[in-house]
Amino acid sequence: MKILYVHQYFNTPTEGGCIRSYNLAKGLVDAGHEVTMITGHNHNSGLEVIDGINVHYLKIPYKNQFGFARRMWAFYQFVKRSKKAIKKLNQKFDLGYVMTTPLTTGFIALFIKSHLHIPYYFEVGDLWPEAPIKMGAVKNELLKKWLYQFERKCYTEAQKVIALSPAIRNYIEATCPQTKVHVVTNFADIDFFEKSRKLQKINHQNPIKVGYFGTFGPANQLSSLIAAAKACEEHEVPVHFTLMGTGKEAALIQNLSSELSNVSILPFGNSNEVKEVLEEQDAVYVSFKNLEILNTGSPNKFFDGLAAGKLIIINFGGWIRSIVDKHKCGFHHYPNEPMDFVRKIEAFIKEPALLDTYQKNSRDLAESYYSKDLQIKKLLKILENEKHLSVSDSEVYILTA
Repeated sequence: MKILYVHQYFNTPTEGGCIRSYNLAKGLVDAGHEVTMITGHNHNSGLEVIDGINVHYLKIPYKNQFGFARRMWAFYQFVKRSKKAIKKLNQKFDLGYVMTTPLTTGFIALFIKSHLHIPYYFEVGDLWPEAPIKMGAVKNELLKKWLYQFERKCYTEAQKVIALSPAIRNYIEATCPQTKVHVVTNFADIDFFEKSRKLQKINHQNPIKVGYFGTFGPANQLSSLIAAAKACEEHEVPVHFTLMGTGKEAALIQNLSSELSNVSILPFGNSNEVKEVLEEQDAVYVSFKNLEILNTGSPNKFFDGLAAGKLIIINFGGWIRSIVDKHKCGFHHYPNEPMDFVRKIEAFIKEPALLDTYQKNSRDLAESYYSKDLQIKKLLKILENEKHLSVSDSEVYILTA
């Protein structure tokens, strides 16, 4: 098939950030499909062939630190210039594959269907507009109504919707019962990350190492991690926290942690830099603001933590918490109760064998259900109209009950 793939934030492993679209596109190419990628970029426009993927870059600056108006302008520019680029390609495609966020990429999906007369798959990683509305970013009632109508149109016009979590699938099926929805989660790259468990005594000279990797933004509520670090320091619990990333609240988090000796903050890094730091940790901390809508996502670093065989620590609920509890690969702590974190982490400090068991469970879960190869095979089966679920599909579906 000739597939027109649209993702505003396409990244390669050398750039860092989310590389899901790179992995999926490369998986499609390796399976014999031809993939043309349309994406935005902070640098120059132009065509590059990357591992067999024809990547058309559009110079549209975007940063997590941008305010609301500047983000909206970037979204508008990407829609406008993507349509122009697609027309200019003047190629015949068999299928469009459009990734959100943002929801505005839906305009491109609808354009692909109406102007190229081909079907499209619509991939949903976050529930727009539900998430920004629940977070208070959109207040106008008429705008809310229009956004929800537009969201439903994007789903109903799609040949299939690819949801990144069972919770997202449930929401879309409830909103648009006639829409065909499949789950293809984010990936645990078990070939990239090493099994790096170390059974050793934990003390103040050798503290348990907890890493956070990703965005420092309002939705991530990293203040709960800093509060947990402060409680650990005050109660002399041997834990060291390493935060690696960037975002709108980077300065705030730097300021909150400035007097804590058990917190280190590192700049944003590419995939290899993240790998190097992550593999030195004992645990991976995944953080989101305590809003039900944010519990539906498929956070990359959760799957990286599984692949690297780390204890998983989360401060939110939803389907990820169900997996963590069921497979005994980590724990949940209440974000507004730092002593809850202290009590739960102490169990692993006192009993290194328990930490080793939970880390092993993480890696086993990655290999059995969420490996990159399994998720790419799942997408290929959907493209080939396979009707039977694989074992990995079954696990994801069971957890939605």
